Amino acid sequence: MTTFQEDATTLLEELVAVRRELHQAVEVGLDLPATQLIILRELADLGLEITTGDGISSVVAVLRGDLPGPTVLLRADMDGLPVTEATGLPFAATSGAMHACGHDLHMAGLLGAVRLLVARRDRLAGTVVFMFQPGEEGQAGARVMLEAGLLDVAGERPVAAYALHVDPSTRRGDLVTREGAMMASANALRVTVRGTGGHAAFPHLAVDPVPVAAHLILAVQTFAARRLPATDQAVISITRLGSDSEASNVLASAVSLEANIRTLSKATLTTVREQLPELLRAIADAHGCTLESTFIESYPVTVNDPAETRFVLGTLDALVGPDRVVRQEAPSMASEDFAYVLDEVPGTLVFVGAAPEGGSPALHSERAVFDDSVLGLQATVLAELAWERLQLR
Repeated sequence: MTTFQEDATTLLEELVAVRRELHQAVEVGLDLPATQLIILRELADLGLEITTGDGISSVVAVLRGDLPGPTVLLRADMDGLPVTEATGLPFAATSGAMHACGHDLHMAGLLGAVRLLVARRDRLAGTVVFMFQPGEEGQAGARVMLEAGLLDVAGERPVAAYALHVDPSTRRGDLVTREGAMMASANALRVTVRGTGGHAAFPHLAVDPVPVAAHLILAVQTFAARRLPATDQAVISITRLGSDSEASNVLASAVSLEANIRTLSKATLTTVREQLPELLRAIADAHGCTLESTFIESYPVTVNDPAETRFVLGTLDALVGPDRVVRQEAPSMASEDFAYVLDEVPGTLVFVGAAPEGGSPALHSERAVFDDSVLGLQATVLAELAWERLQLR
């Protein structure tokens, strides 16, 4: 096994500096011009084939080894969250946005892997595609890039795809993954229940949708426990609730609800998608109301290919030792749009423990803090996975 750890150690100071620059330059969504410029600057003069997105701030870099071989894809996401940072760090963002999910570390870690692999181009047996992706936090940036031809950018489709995700709640340096479903799908159901509205003093002369909405909320909360098998998890939560009444003495004529739906299989999602609106509509009908519903499809289940994940686990065991490689028992109910890539290419998502001394709140907190000394490990792992996978042909 060719290891990259020593070279990554020499790069660490540089990677920490660019991570902190990216942290302060944080942007949200698909349009990340400042972030893109930093990535392009770091990739310049490395002899890579670089393309940028049309209408989005994506960056794709292709490294062709001097020896023939297949293609492997490595991915990092680029966008932050609309969260006002409250970490007190000297390099904290001040724009009202924050890298509260660690995407700044993802970019810096992948930039490190680029440098490690470029330095070994003469022995690299194949091609590596480096995917820098905006819009992970809800805008499906990976899907946009796939639709634009990401998988054909090197001339042949990748045989495998890998990504890392830092976690400030996991012990620093631990590497966590599992075969099969790794993270849940994320979808939503929007519902509007309509009555007639009226005077708050005379509810018997109106059809009030508010108490009906209360019945709908209870039905949503109990749906998973009674309609779905206990062996196939689902989490369904009401995340939005509002009415069209703007006065305390006016009964609403309509109430809107939104349910966030997390599932771990396509079969379970189909059940929720078909049966939950039917149940809610029947409850509304029973109370003299009408109900309109819209299903909003978003991220699919993140599924780690079993064969690729066994390869990844073996590679990580040899790289850092089995005591630092954790086989995650159950999937996370959070979601990740690397799922779109894994729907097309067999591969694996791995979590990297980045807990600082003293601990940190969880991902997406305005106080989330990451130990960026793990950047050398991130660069090493990504480079090692690409290198070893290319040897398999």
